[in-house]
Amino acid sequence: MTRSTALLTDHYELTMVQAALAAGTADRRAVFELFPRRLPEGRRYGVVAGVGRALDALEAFRFDAEVLAALQDVVDDATLEWLAGYRFSGDIWGYPEGEVYLPYSPLVVVESTFADAVVLETLLLSIYNHDSAIASAASRMTCAAGDRPCIEMGSRRTHEQAAVAAARAAYVAGFAASSNLAARQRYGVPSTGTSAHSFTLLHDTEEHAFRAQVHSLGRDTTLLVDTYHVRDAVRLAVEVAGPGLGAVRLDSGDLVVLATEVREQLDSLGATDTKIIVTSDLDEFAIAAMAAAPVDGYGVGTQLVTGSGHPTSGFVYKLVARAGADGVLAPVAKKSKDKGSIGGRKYALRRRNAAGVAEAEVVGVGRPPLDDGDDRALLVPLVRDGEVVGREPLDAARERHAMARAELPVAAKAMSRGEPVIPTIHL
Repeated sequence: MTRSTALLTDHYELTMVQAALAAGTADRRAVFELFPRRLPEGRRYGVVAGVGRALDALEAFRFDAEVLAALQDVVDDATLEWLAGYRFSGDIWGYPEGEVYLPYSPLVVVESTFADAVVLETLLLSIYNHDSAIASAASRMTCAAGDRPCIEMGSRRTHEQAAVAAARAAYVAGFAASSNLAARQRYGVPSTGTSAHSFTLLHDTEEHAFRAQVHSLGRDTTLLVDTYHVRDAVRLAVEVAGPGLGAVRLDSGDLVVLATEVREQLDSLGATDTKIIVTSDLDEFAIAAMAAAPVDGYGVGTQLVTGSGHPTSGFVYKLVARAGADGVLAPVAKKSKDKGSIGGRKYALRRRNAAGVAEAEVVGVGRPPLDDGDDRALLVPLVRDGEVVGREPLDAARERHAMARAELPVAAKAMSRGEPVIPTIHL
């Protein structure tokens, strides 16, 4: 049985339900919206990730006996009774996974009763904020890498469950594989890995280590060549594996200089097809700086799983419309300085020119904006009458991201700090 996700929430969500039940307003129709007020400073676009995980978590959002027992001293008996029968019964629309987003993009629109929807705030925000931060950083890295593959290898630099989610999000944004085996098992993310410095140090000589690895894993393996002296290790690697050696990995030093020297050495030894993989605390800027270096792939860890300086996306979840006493939905909005929201149910499309290049994020308030013929609708049904309808294979999200990023203006590829690549227009 799937473990309940109902306690992955904040105390005040349940006390709001208690007070609304007592006031008779809990069943008022309501529209909540999850959106970013801004992009992380300097970023040109963001990437939506975590949609599939959020849908899984929503299905497991049940207040079973164990959960209710933990809430005995949190809410009153009437609220406990309501929670015992809780099943989200409304509709959820959202940007599909892998889509790019801009400031004020209505990433998730939840239509239900107030009580039904308000309890989902923390669950949705925690998943979307984390996964989208990782995917946004990963997209910049894969953009900088071009056709060279990126491998996610940050599991040892974050919480053990965050590591699994990060591997999934990175794959959505174009990473070729992950070192994380749980991500492979849960989500089908391809995994890869060979050896660490400890394996070399275990053996009496570097040659013994290389021979043991090649004997077990084959000549197509990747040998780590910077435990002692790089030039000696490269020579040994080719002697042991032959010119058909799969790859060598560099994990320290001036990677541009080392990669150039190693490429020359490999070619001189006849290992012209042996690839060079680099690791060592890489981010999108380091990857971009190696564009002209003879590097064949990148292993990225710490900077990826921490969002490359932006570990959260800054999404918020706000009530934007609710029914009055007459049952008619009316816009509502928070107006506090620097933390305002725009009232009304939102609809969104990506405005594109005749060549298919994105020109603006167009958000209709209260009604869908008019498609001029070249535009693309962004919101899709995720949940209908409480039933998940938006689940899809992870590879579909990966393909969508490649498409969505490709239609952005060329400025989206810039690593320099800048404004959002296209404006957000409210109609």
